[in-house]
Amino acid sequence: MSSFASPMVTPRRASGAALFLRHNRGVLIIAAVFIVLFLISIGFSGGAFGYFEASFMSSGGATLALAAMGQALIILVGGFDLSVGAVVSLVNVVLATQMGTSLGSEIGVGVLGIAVGGAVGAFNGFFVAFLGLQPIVVTLSTMFLVRGITVLVLDSPGGSIADGFKNFFTGAAIPNMLPASLLVIVAAVIVWLLLKATRFGVSIYAIGSDEESARSAGIPVRRTKFITYVIGGMFYGAAGVFISAQTGAGDPLIGDPLLLETFAAVVLGGTVLGGGRGGLIGAIFGAYTLMLMVNILLALNVSAYYSSVAEGVVLILAVLVAALHKDAPVAQIAQQMRRRLRAWRAGLLPSQIRWADATHHVGRLGSAVALRTPRVTWMQRHRERLRFALPAYLCVAGVLIATALVRPDTIDHWSYYNSLIVLSSFLIVLALGQGTVILTGGLDLSVPWVIGFCGILAAGMIHGSNAASVWVVPMVLVLGALIGMVNGLGIVVLGLPPIVITLAMNGILQGAALVFSNGTPDGFSSPGLHWFMTGHIAGIAPVVVFIALFVIGSVVLLGGTVFGRRVYAVGNSALVAKLSGVNVPRTLVLVYGLSGFCAALVGVMLTGFSGQASLGMGDDYLLPSIAVVVVGGTLITGGRGHYLGMLGGALLLTALQTLLDGTNLPHAVRDIIFGLVVLGAVLALRERSSR
Repeated sequence: MSSFASPMVTPRRASGAALFLRHNRGVLIIAAVFIVLFLISIGFSGGAFGYFEASFMSSGGATLALAAMGQALIILVGGFDLSVGAVVSLVNVVLATQMGTSLGSEIGVGVLGIAVGGAVGAFNGFFVAFLGLQPIVVTLSTMFLVRGITVLVLDSPGGSIADGFKNFFTGAAIPNMLPASLLVIVAAVIVWLLLKATRFGVSIYAIGSDEESARSAGIPVRRTKFITYVIGGMFYGAAGVFISAQTGAGDPLIGDPLLLETFAAVVLGGTVLGGGRGGLIGAIFGAYTLMLMVNILLALNVSAYYSSVAEGVVLILAVLVAALHKDAPVAQIAQQMRRRLRAWRAGLLPSQIRWADATHHVGRLGSAVALRTPRVTWMQRHRERLRFALPAYLCVAGVLIATALVRPDTIDHWSYYNSLIVLSSFLIVLALGQGTVILTGGLDLSVPWVIGFCGILAAGMIHGSNAASVWVVPMVLVLGALIGMVNGLGIVVLGLPPIVITLAMNGILQGAALVFSNGTPDGFSSPGLHWFMTGHIAGIAPVVVFIALFVIGSVVLLGGTVFGRRVYAVGNSALVAKLSGVNVPRTLVLVYGLSGFCAALVGVMLTGFSGQASLGMGDDYLLPSIAVVVVGGTLITGGRGHYLGMLGGALLLTALQTLLDGTNLPHAVRDIIFGLVVLGAVLALRERSSR
């Protein structure tokens, strides 16, 4: 060894070009993908690309691009917004019903549309930023609130948009040279670049990267979050304005497809879920890339039904690549996936703790400690959980009293309660699956199309045959459980956020249902299945007996088995559960498998109840499946709750719906009430848990 010290090596400072490539890698990659797909698309069209093609392309993707910019902005600050499609629909119907033919009306109503989006963003931002509620729950509730308001404004396609307004956004800014739609996107980019260059823009990235550090540095976190949601809502409003000009009319469902598409576009554009990295320009490229993918599929004569499947797969792959390792090449990513799979098989997946402990307090030991404590009585073990379930039953009693006042001739007959249980049966079953997922701190957004796909599949294969239903029903239930387990494997093996994998699965199953049914389900249930849901034995529907047994089994499953204790342990703290010997990954896979099984069972039950299956038959059950759990006293962040409370929530919402059906209130009011009930329950539980 030499006696002379080696000279200190000074690390070489990265060049400006290297820094630029490092900071803008996501945008550059999606821009390159866009260019490749663009060239392929031109090749399919015969090589011609002029003003008409440029106008068609820029106009076709502008709505999604604007909506994705708003979503990307909210994700950058660490948020999440499920209300984007509903806001676009609301702005669309407001413009279609309020716009006149004068220039002043066109300008005023156009500004009103953007203001409506900003107002919804302010609503979300208030609850998220100032009250500290989870963005997922707030924006999901807002989605249903806004949907209800939208239908109240316009319950079916109609209305009109002034010709001058349409031409301003979809015509030519410079005849035969510059499409107006392209100018709209350029204006949106300029707005973003100006915002990004301000202290507000820097604060967004700081909060998304590390909220606590940003707060310590003096950044006004709450105010910044609130303003971010407002601006994001204004981008949604701009998307609603543009799609109104594009279609020339109003449609209360026009924004529904945008939910999955915006997340896919944002992730493709390099914005990381969780915040702190990415940008809005990448989201624009992501939106137009998705549009080109669909166009190429159509050019290859692939059914448009596969578009939602493609979007779901793209979302999963994009998030997967970003989650595994942001700088790793493909070989290293594959190696990392193999390591995670081996760890999952051994029940030793330490990276799973990352997302779980982000939303749970390690100090809340709960049932994790109970795994090692002496046996106690059932009442001692469940007293605290049942205390939070009691308000749901008090509210049920209040609704029954109100029903007796409004319809005194019905409530004193057994037929009312028999019908109440039958109508509640779907939510009672869903409460077990969704409730178990929520108890672990997750959320299952694939419920609607697990219901729809399994119901359509069952009806199509049974086709009125009692003999076929004997083997089809068990097969469909197993399929639902397998779908749920795929969700769970995506979470624990691939490290995907529960919201992303279940949202993507929902889109994939929607496309699968369309492909299977060719867009028009034609199957129907067997007579035996229909009798099971609607028949009577001594005045009691057979499904009532089944639900009674189901409730008993559910209470035992969550309250008296090792699996149930593990669910509570994971929900209280995945880290503590792991240290207590709980196989956290396996528990989560089983939890999501249970949710898929319950959703498939509801699909079969709905098919038997109505006699046939239909597209979108599960759409009305997403928020209610969460509402019954939250209203029943379950903490939305997991670890606390009881199935008997969820049962009370299901009875409450069904009794309330039955009461409303007996009034002259519009059907859309149900969505509004459900949204308010969920927000109120989350607020109440938040106050209790903080004492």
